[in-house]
Amino acid sequence: MFKTALVTGGNGNLGRLVAQQLEDLGTQVVSFDLPGSEGPHCEPRHAVVLGDMQDHHLLGNTIIAHKPDVVIHLASMLSGSSEANPELAWEVNASSSIRLMRLCLEQNIGPFFFASTTATYGPDLTSPVALSTPQWPENIYGATKVAVERMGVYLKLTHGFDFRCLRFPMVLSPSAPAGAMTAYPSHAIAAAARGDDFVMPVAPETGMSTLYLNDVTRSIVEICSAQRAALTQHAYNLHSYMFTAQDLVAAIQSRFPAFTCTFTPGSPTDDLVLRWPDVFDDSAARADWGWSPHYDFDATIEALVQFATTQR
Repeated sequence: MFKTALVTGGNGNLGRLVAQQLEDLGTQVVSFDLPGSEGPHCEPRHAVVLGDMQDHHLLGNTIIAHKPDVVIHLASMLSGSSEANPELAWEVNASSSIRLMRLCLEQNIGPFFFASTTATYGPDLTSPVALSTPQWPENIYGATKVAVERMGVYLKLTHGFDFRCLRFPMVLSPSAPAGAMTAYPSHAIAAAARGDDFVMPVAPETGMSTLYLNDVTRSIVEICSAQRAALTQHAYNLHSYMFTAQDLVAAIQSRFPAFTCTFTPGSPTDDLVLRWPDVFDDSAARADWGWSPHYDFDATIEALVQFATTQR
């Protein structure tokens, strides 16, 4: 395992769980995140650096000072906030990420992991979506991720950069960030646990390929730990299950019978999710580094409900 890891976005919903897994394996974690992101979960860290991804000087000093063996780049504006400010999204998600990769290349640091998204493919594709499917996203979030993927592969092919990438579908999390357009399942369960009604921002039949957060964090540690020679692809798709909003409501009502909600067909979120595929081909990940999801739909709902009931 690695001696030292730099995790950007390391105090966030995903980053702190990845950091905890690495710490449990004996890795010293340096978390880089925005001021105000620090909290009790920062205490075990080897170091916490507070700053903005756009601060190239601070990132460079952090890398030189801590000399990480691996960089796990999770810092990113999410889909909803990216659409609200496309120019800033490009600077934070694309330009800053490319500058970080170049810093790592200069310091001979690798592996470099980049968290991408199945939104890079664009909508209206036939399932299952193959790795070779052309990437033509229709939102700025997906466009920024494609840009970083392309630069990462370029640096890999021309300079031997150890670039590793996973494309995640919709991720369900107990602490779903408000800026993610696909966070409604977690928010619906939290509302049910409080005894509140909920407005589902999609139609009943809308759904897409999904992963639970714990599978996401585990997959990141696994691909970073994999032997480089075993990785035949520049980037990998992941998939666990597909469910619709109506499936979600039925699962919630089986646990909270009084729960009621309304649906919002034709909303921006509905248009986004409805047009995304139900299945992404993850056979390469399964073959190359033994990827296999641990959480199906029922296990995910149970985990989300347990978390929501403890927060009441």
